[in-house]
Amino acid sequence: MFAQEKQQDSTKVEKLDEVLVKSVRVDAKSPITHSNISKQEITKRNLGQDIPILLNFLPSVVTTTDAGAGVGYTGIRVRGVSPQSTNITINGIPYNDAESLGTFWVNLGDFASSVESLQLQRGVGTSTNGSGAFGASINVLTDAISKNPSGEISNSFGSFNTRKHTVKFSTGLINDHFEIAGRLSNISSDGYIDRASADLKSYFLQGAYVDENTLIKAVVFGGNEVTYQAWYGIDAETLVADRTFNFAGIYTDDDGNTEFYDNEVDNYSQDHYQLHWNQRYNNYWSTNVGLNYTYGRGYFEQFREDDEFSTYGFEELTVNGEIQNTTDLIRRRWLDNDFYVINASANYKNNGLDMIFGGSLSHYDGDHFGEVIWAEFASQSDIRDRYYDGNSLKNDLSVFTKANYKLNDRISLYGDLQVRNVSYKTYGTTSDLVLFEVDKDFTFFNPKAGITYDLNNSDSFYFSYARANREPNRTDFESNNDIEPEQLNDFELGWRHRKGNFSFNANAYYMLYNEQLVLSGRLDDVGNPIRTNSGESYRLGLELEAIIPVSSKLTIQPNMTVSSNKNKETIVSLNGELENLGKTDISFSPDLVAANAIVYQPIENLQMSLLSKYVGDQYMGNTENPESKLDSFFVNDFNITYTLNTNSIFESVVFTGLVNNILNEEYVSNGYFGSFDFEDSNSATGISTGFFSGFYPQANTNFLLGITLNF
Repeated sequence: MFAQEKQQDSTKVEKLDEVLVKSVRVDAKSPITHSNISKQEITKRNLGQDIPILLNFLPSVVTTTDAGAGVGYTGIRVRGVSPQSTNITINGIPYNDAESLGTFWVNLGDFASSVESLQLQRGVGTSTNGSGAFGASINVLTDAISKNPSGEISNSFGSFNTRKHTVKFSTGLINDHFEIAGRLSNISSDGYIDRASADLKSYFLQGAYVDENTLIKAVVFGGNEVTYQAWYGIDAETLVADRTFNFAGIYTDDDGNTEFYDNEVDNYSQDHYQLHWNQRYNNYWSTNVGLNYTYGRGYFEQFREDDEFSTYGFEELTVNGEIQNTTDLIRRRWLDNDFYVINASANYKNNGLDMIFGGSLSHYDGDHFGEVIWAEFASQSDIRDRYYDGNSLKNDLSVFTKANYKLNDRISLYGDLQVRNVSYKTYGTTSDLVLFEVDKDFTFFNPKAGITYDLNNSDSFYFSYARANREPNRTDFESNNDIEPEQLNDFELGWRHRKGNFSFNANAYYMLYNEQLVLSGRLDDVGNPIRTNSGESYRLGLELEAIIPVSSKLTIQPNMTVSSNKNKETIVSLNGELENLGKTDISFSPDLVAANAIVYQPIENLQMSLLSKYVGDQYMGNTENPESKLDSFFVNDFNITYTLNTNSIFESVVFTGLVNNILNEEYVSNGYFGSFDFEDSNSATGISTGFFSGFYPQANTNFLLGITLNF
């Protein structure tokens, strides 16, 4: 009886933890396309690589990393949609950067070690906090309260001098009500690309109070990253001759020798403070309140050779009788920002109705400024002078109500209404010393509806429609102050089949965009992707996934996405004239993405997995220019875990091995592409168009080995 009561208490604690993300997640019966990932699944491959890499084998997912080996700057695209259009929440709190709308997992090194579960929703998904989802949303729940005290020491080592060291602890429930838990981590790697090193330090600490109907959690987490830049990529010729070459930090010394600046790094720290209060009042009503403060600060340091004085507002100098208006220098471009969030929601649930209503309010205050910390000729500047200085303010208010209603034993209805208001203002100058003033307000109405029909105990069908609107980001406004918000109508039709341990999901989607902000393929001077409105465009696709138990020891888990992703009309300037290219492929949108896992478990404590990933051809721009093409690739990884249960001081010892790219495939998963005009007397218009491209090669065969001591 005592054990049974403890199990019930544990279940109640788990359910209260899940309330943190209830307002942004969906359940198995919802007409929203999604995948759930548990802590156990993450742990098997968690050897230091970032969360996007750990999600690589989910349907419609393509991942990439600047350094080539999964540590440092990583990115994820779902259904071909850019990371800026993937909404991330942590315990229901928006994590996307309020201005760039991107997600920088590098600021949260080893965060996977503090994840209880996550849900990846494809398409618009359910209404969520923060910026809207235009390709996917990833809803992360951090570590649940542990009933029993525990400790963990985890270490891993691998190729490119990659190392991960993690220490975790939990006091368990003290007096059945209180818990303190935490983690310290350090990840370092030299990277596959030359000098693309990463030094990631992070922490996680939570204190919690729980009783039968109350959960209060204070969560503090963050980290510091020092990452040598690799976002320049390499051109096609260098890709063939020296695929690990890195242009970052290159300069010529006084003797004409090629050198590389040793501190061409990002150095950024980010701290998150969250407070959550979940209260269950009776069998029908519960509430959740979440507070968040995020403090981010850091810089990108860069050596510049023979830069013009005018770039920094410097005045000309006369040195030894000669006019001097260029100089070698070292500059830092700073970000210093504060982000405040309050979320609140109430949940009413009875036998037929599960309804949530609530809202989210956030405020962002970010400073952008640059300093020259050394110059051969400093002109009139003084130390800590800011050669550019700007500020941005963004307020984001959303209110929503959503409900699942069980009409009868077979039919369930889903409805979701959200109103979102965004105010964005900027002041000061950009890094190009250009006045940058934006004063924009957007109000969006985002309705969603769906139906689920249970044919029998094994088969269910669903259909959903979702409308989403999304504002441009800072880089969009810098490139074009008249840029428009993007709109999306998302239609999803699916079939879910479950019988025993066998499951099969099929989902067809049609995502119809107006003024979609697609990646142009170009980057700005600090590596941010430049996007452009594409008029009308669409994504039409079919997603298939299955879990096939071949035997009690062998399981196959394939998935595949076949899609067509098109701009309905593409007009470009070529050789001084406008040209209509008609219908073209949307950038970074392969027609075929497939994955498979062959999982073999000969004994209870040993599991081996062969993980395969295929990504079809894709273009880095929207003109289908051959120079912008990324070739298809097929990559295989091998993962093995063995758990040794002991009767010593350690409860268990877990050995983990991961060999990435076992067939030594030379492939490129990301890049950029752009065009430029130049004077050409041989052209009819006097202007010709040239093209440039950059590629991010990924690592050849590499490995990671880890050992975890649990006690």
